[in-house]
Amino acid sequence: MRIGLGLAAAVVCGGVAIGQTVARPPLMSGPRAMECAASNEWSTPAEKSCYATTPLHDETMAYLRRVQTAAPGQVRIESFGKTGEGRALDIVIVSRDGVFDPAAIHAAKRPIVLVQNSIHAGEMDGKDACLALLRDMVISKTKAALLERAVFVFIPVYNADGHERRGAYNRINQNGPVEMGWRGNGTNLNLNRDYMKADTPETRAFMAMFHRWLPDFFVDDHVTDGADYQYDVTFTIDDGPNLPSGTAKWVDDVATPTLQKYVDDHGHLAAPTYITLVNDNDPAQGLGFNDNPPRFSTGYMILEGRPGMLVELHMLKDYKTRVTGNYEILAGLMELMNRDADKVIALNAAADKEAEGMGAHPLSNVKYPLALGWGGQTTPFLFRGYAFQRSLSEVSGAMWVKYSHEPWNVSLPFQTGFKVTAEATLPAAYIVPAQWTKVIDVLAAHQVEMKRTTAAWSGDVETYQCAGMTWQEPPFEGRHPTFNGEAIRSPGKFGSCALVRERMSFPAGSVVVKLNQRLSRVAVQWLEPAGPDSALQWGFFDPIFEQKEYGEAYVLEELAREMMAKDPKLKAEFEKKVGSDPVFAGNPMARLEFFYERSPWFAANRVGLYPVGRLGSLDGVPVQ
Repeated sequence: MRIGLGLAAAVVCGGVAIGQTVARPPLMSGPRAMECAASNEWSTPAEKSCYATTPLHDETMAYLRRVQTAAPGQVRIESFGKTGEGRALDIVIVSRDGVFDPAAIHAAKRPIVLVQNSIHAGEMDGKDACLALLRDMVISKTKAALLERAVFVFIPVYNADGHERRGAYNRINQNGPVEMGWRGNGTNLNLNRDYMKADTPETRAFMAMFHRWLPDFFVDDHVTDGADYQYDVTFTIDDGPNLPSGTAKWVDDVATPTLQKYVDDHGHLAAPTYITLVNDNDPAQGLGFNDNPPRFSTGYMILEGRPGMLVELHMLKDYKTRVTGNYEILAGLMELMNRDADKVIALNAAADKEAEGMGAHPLSNVKYPLALGWGGQTTPFLFRGYAFQRSLSEVSGAMWVKYSHEPWNVSLPFQTGFKVTAEATLPAAYIVPAQWTKVIDVLAAHQVEMKRTTAAWSGDVETYQCAGMTWQEPPFEGRHPTFNGEAIRSPGKFGSCALVRERMSFPAGSVVVKLNQRLSRVAVQWLEPAGPDSALQWGFFDPIFEQKEYGEAYVLEELAREMMAKDPKLKAEFEKKVGSDPVFAGNPMARLEFFYERSPWFAANRVGLYPVGRLGSLDGVPVQ
C-alpha cells in the first residue's frame, strides 16, 4: 500500500504531533499508485520529484518555454497582463497547425478549451496536470489526437503572487505536496470571488484575455475541502435555468456522463457533483444543493453563455493521484470537444443570440431569474463514501466525525432542483449617471458595450426604492456587502427594493447599456439590485443609504405641531405609536424623526433611491 506524502498538522490530532507525517490511505493500490516512473528530459518537475513537490512560477515557465522551443509550430506562450506584485500572467496555446489567432480559429469552426489553474494557488494540481498533458500532446505525441480539431489554451498559474507565497502549513486539510501556495492574491483577495466586482488587476486582465479568445468551454481546476470519501475526482458543470436550455441539456445528457465514464475508465473514481454535506457532522443526512453565483468563475460563465466546469480533486488523496486524475478529466474533455465540436459551437452561437434579444420585449411580464436556491427536491444518489463514527468531542463540545477507510456505498438524498429566489423584468436599456464612475469602470472591465449621452437629459424612468438594508460587519473580500459573505445559500438581510417610477436627471456623459448585446446577462446581474453579486450588494452604491441633511430638535418640534394641526389622521397615527411602542415612546429623537420622515424635507434626501434608470426605449435620450 502506498502511503501519501502526509499532511503537516498544526495541532495534535489522532495522536499525531506537530511535524509528524499523517498517513493517508490511497484511493487504490497496485503499480500505478505505488511506483514512480523513471524520469527523462521531458518529465515534468512534479514527476521528477515523484510528486513530492510542485515547481515555482519561474520553474514552471522555464519548462513551458522548453516545450515551446521544441514544438514552435504547435505551442505559443502569450502574456495577458500582470499581477499586483508585477509577475507576468501567461496563457499557453496549443494548436496542431500553428494557428494561434483566436479569430482565425473561430472562423475555422474549431472549438477552444480554456483551462484555468492555481486561482487558489495552494491548489496547483491542474498546473502540473497541464504540463504533463502538453508534453504528451506535442513531445511524446501519445495524446496528439486531442488536437485534431480542438485548440487547448491554459493558464498555468493564475494567482501567481499567491503561488509564490509558499509554505508547508498553508492548507491544513491537504495531503501534499510538501509546500504549496496561498489562497489569496498579493492583497489577500480571493480571485474566485472577484469575477463580478473585478477589484483586482488579475481579474481585469482575465476579462480582456477571455473576451479576446471567447472559448467554447471553460475549466477551473481546484482541490476540495470538506468531507472524506472514495472519489478522487469530483466535478460539476452548471446546468441551472440561467444557462440556455440547449446547453443545459447537452451538459446533463452528454458532457457529464461522458466525462464521468472517461475518468472511471482511466483508473480513477469520479463523482459528477461538487460534494457538500447537508450536515458536516452527519454524512448520513445527505448531499447539499450546489449553485454558483457569478462571483465564481463557473457562475460567471453562465453570464457569458458558455459551459464551465469546476474540477475539484479530493484533498486527502496523495498528490500523484490528484494530478493524474486532473490529467484524465482534461484529456476526456478534449476528446469530447473534438467529437462534439459542431454541436458545442452551435449551442454557444445560440446562447449569444439569446443574450442579444434580452431587451427585445422590455418591461414585459417575462421574468429573468437573478438568484437561485434549492427547489426542495431530492434525488437518490449512490454515494461512495467511507464508514464513520460520530461522538461527542471533549475538545469542541460538539459532535464530530471520525472517518475510517472502509468503503460505505449507500444511497443518500441529494438536494436537486432550482427555485428562483430573486427575479426581474428587463428593460430595453439601463442608464447609469456619469458620476458613478466605479460602477461604470466595472462594466468597462467586463467589456460590456456602452454608449455615452451627449447632453444632460431628464425623463421618467423606472428605478428602485430600497430600504431595510443591513451590511456584513466583518469584511468579506475587502468589502462590507449586504449579503453574508460565504453563506451563499443564506444571503442574509438584503432588505427590499421596490420598483418605482421617477423623474430623474442624468448629466452628459452618462452611460446607456442596451440589452441587445452578447453580454446582456452581465449587465443585468451587475445593475439589478437583487442580483446576488450586483453593484448594490457589493457596496458600490452604499452612499445612497446615507442621510445627509438633518433637522434640529427645536425646529422639528415646530414642524411636528404644524403637521398634526393640519392632519388629524397623522396625529392619531403618532399617538397610537407612542401608546403601543414603548421603545419609540422613550426615544425623544425618534418621536421627532417620525414627523421629519413624513415631510417634504426628508423626501428631498431621497435616501435609498437607486440612481440607475431602467429605460423602456431610447426615444429622446441623447446618446452617441
